[in-house]
Order: sequence, then structure tokens, then C-alpha cells
Amino acid sequence: MQAYERKQLLERVERDGATVGADIPETIEVQGEELDLRTFVFEIKRRETVPAGERDRVEQAKQNLRRERNERLELIEEGDISREEGEELAGSIIGIDRALNALESLGPTNLEREQKVQQAADTKRWMSFLKKALGQDDDAGTRRGR
Repeated sequence: MQAYERKQLLERVERDGATVGADIPETIEVQGEELDLRTFVFEIKRRETVPAGERDRVEQAKQNLRRERNERLELIEEGDISREEGEELAGSIIGIDRALNALESLGPTNLEREQKVQQAADTKRWMSFLKKALGQDDDAGTRRGR
């Protein structure tokens, strides 16, 4: 493969919107193991939230997909491959990206952490309200002392 062809493939893979209209591959080999990717993604996306028992499985799948994506990208960047092999790799990378986007859009997989963040923000707003209501606004107190 020529250097300019390699550059074109890399630009295609990294382009914003590259996954628009792309299909999630039916199956894909990830870390030497065959994965029914499309079925897995649709099975997980069908639910409103990721059940507690599935969170680890989803996180592990995302991690494995990212690793596989990076390995395939490296093959395009540095591998001794033909133009056809490069095209196939680029298509599979875009399919992996599409699957990752679908899995990432599921929302927070750590609901406990999200709840703690929300509670902290609520507490901060409440304390701010109380300080203002009681006339203990921090800014006003520092200005009076000057």
C-alpha cells in the first residue's frame, strides 16, 4: 500500500461522522474470540439501563473493543498490508466505533457514582441557599471586613 493510500484510510477512520450510516458488524473477532457484536449491542441497548449484573460485561466488552480498534488502526498505520486489506480494516474499525458509540450512549453504567455526584450538587445548592437566606453570603462577609 502506498503512503498516500495509508493516509487516506487513516483520515477516513478518524473523520468526525465516520460512523454515520455505518453498520455494526454482525460478528467480529476480538482478542482471538468470535463475538456476535450486533446481537450483543442490540440486546444491551434494548434495556433502558444496564442491569447491575451486566455492567461488568459491558465495560469489559467496551475495553476489548477499544483494544481491538487500536490494534487494527496500528496495522493500517504500520503494517505491511495491501490496499484491500486496509479497506477491510478501515471498515471494521468504523463498525467497532459504531458499536462503541452505541454502548457509550447507554448512559452512566455506575449509577451509584452518578447518584453521589447528584447528591453533592444538591447539597451544595442547598447550603448556598441557606447562607444567602441567613445573610451569610461569603462574598458579602469578605467585603465588609476590608
